[in-house]
Amino acid sequence: MRTSIATVSLSGTLTEKLTAAARAGFDGVEIFENDVLASPLTPEQIRTLCADLGLTIDLYQPMRDIEGVPPDAFARNLRRAEHKFRVMRRLGADTVLVCSSVSPLAADDDALVADQLRRLAERAADHGIRVAYEALAWGRHVNTYRHAWRIVEEAGHPALGVCLDSFHILAKGSDPGSDPKGIGDIPGDKIFFLQLADAPYLAMDVLQWSRHHRCFPGQGDLDLAGLLRHVLRAGYRGPLSLEVFNDVFRQAEAGPTAVDALRSLLILQEAVGEGGAPAPVVPTGIAFTELVTPDVEPAAALLTALGFTRTGRHRNKPVHLWEQGEARVLLNTGPAARRDGTVLAAVGLESPDPAGAAHRAETLLAPVLPRRRAPSDVLLDAVAAPDGTELFFCATDRPRLTSWKRDFEPTGERQTDHGTGGVRGIDHLALTQPWYQFDEAALFHQGVLGLDAQDSVDVADPYGLRRSRAFSTADGSVRVALGVGPAPGGEDDHAQHIALATDDIVTAARRHLSAGGHLLPIPANYYDDLAARYEFEPDELDTYRELGILYDREAGGGTFRHCYTRTVGRVFFELTQRDDGYRGYGAQNAPVRLAAQHEAGAAG
Repeated sequence: MRTSIATVSLSGTLTEKLTAAARAGFDGVEIFENDVLASPLTPEQIRTLCADLGLTIDLYQPMRDIEGVPPDAFARNLRRAEHKFRVMRRLGADTVLVCSSVSPLAADDDALVADQLRRLAERAADHGIRVAYEALAWGRHVNTYRHAWRIVEEAGHPALGVCLDSFHILAKGSDPGSDPKGIGDIPGDKIFFLQLADAPYLAMDVLQWSRHHRCFPGQGDLDLAGLLRHVLRAGYRGPLSLEVFNDVFRQAEAGPTAVDALRSLLILQEAVGEGGAPAPVVPTGIAFTELVTPDVEPAAALLTALGFTRTGRHRNKPVHLWEQGEARVLLNTGPAARRDGTVLAAVGLESPDPAGAAHRAETLLAPVLPRRRAPSDVLLDAVAAPDGTELFFCATDRPRLTSWKRDFEPTGERQTDHGTGGVRGIDHLALTQPWYQFDEAALFHQGVLGLDAQDSVDVADPYGLRRSRAFSTADGSVRVALGVGPAPGGEDDHAQHIALATDDIVTAARRHLSAGGHLLPIPANYYDDLAARYEFEPDELDTYRELGILYDREAGGGTFRHCYTRTVGRVFFELTQRDDGYRGYGAQNAPVRLAAQHEAGAAG
């Protein structure tokens, strides 16, 4: 299906917006009137620019407060409309959006509204233009799509149809006039345009909700796939167009935002059976994490204290492989190392079909990463996540698939068997996202990687709120928790962490300390409160207090114990023990951990 995006959804000048939309791969645009008024280009030049970029102008918008008004006001509105129609002809646009009136002058008179819209459509038809009437969720009298359709039907003009907007329909909730099932009553050729926007469920004024909190499909809570199915079954064959008002998008760079926008439409089309992307190849585990560091000693010392062994060195690059159980960490001291310390730069995802996973990611607009490789290096497919983290689709010592470990020659050092206190593997990754990319990253992990999303949660930080959302496979073999800092400009607080799974966290913590490691100290007040909420075995809580182990218990009885190492550069590790089917991440302990890390950083 053809795709389109409203220029109001992107930041920058009109030229920048059009260029970003074209480069992302959109077929067309909705041009917002303010973008034309603020542009130094004439309508003819805008038309030529769009043609040169391969874009059609699918909609010109908006016309406001046109209908249901006294005769003298309507006469003025028609003069205004005639001017817009002439501008549209110069632009080469053939459909105009008319929003239901919010004017205090508007009368609650469907017959009057229908008559005036018919007369407007007659004028529009003289210019070869169609009028798409849209019910705003906060319209003064017309605020449901069913009501808008009744008026359009009564007007009975071929140049008058409806514009359906997913936000205005779904934001009305249980309002019978907004039940999307009724879309099937509208002939497909009378649905002139479809605008799509998602949004998180928020208890707030619908106008402010719409103006500031819309997002791209799949990034919110609205059932856009269900609505789109109804629209397609009705016979609509026009473009799928995004109209998203969002404060973050208006500040972010237009290019990446446009790519994120188109990816959301591709994933939405897939959800309704209209997409052409390859099927998801769900990862089956985390093959490795890669730390890039300008100084290997602090990171190596931390890994050693955690019980890791340096088992391999890359044949052609300054990269070393550290292993413990099924947990693998690469330490890279190559030229990409950052001056500001150790960072988590790459993740290897265990895949049953690495090439297929990479193909899907590329189809869904993930940037394919070029790699410098020697002829003998294993060919690994890699793409960039929205925050720049490199994602490798790979296989580890599996039949019929080339193992990435072939690039490493043994050091001769063997892993130590630490028994039940050893690390079994990687429990989860916690990746802090730039504040302006959180929703994009969430859609990427769900739509591109095929992970299941959990509910978003807010976590209290001493300096604000942090938003977090986890994604995982059904069996928990891959778990990724995405977080965003408390405020714009907080990229300096961009720490990532790797959570390690163990069956005996007390033994693992003691071994780490005895090997010279350091664990994050937790305030005594936390353990006093813990004692009031749960019953523990004798001396159990004293052990947790001594080692800085945090504790959580779910309603079903599952328990979670976890503690944290010191931070090296922008990376720290978490030791975890899950018991009795615990599925969470200890979110209720996050405020205590964050405060303790702030305190430790200040003390350091």
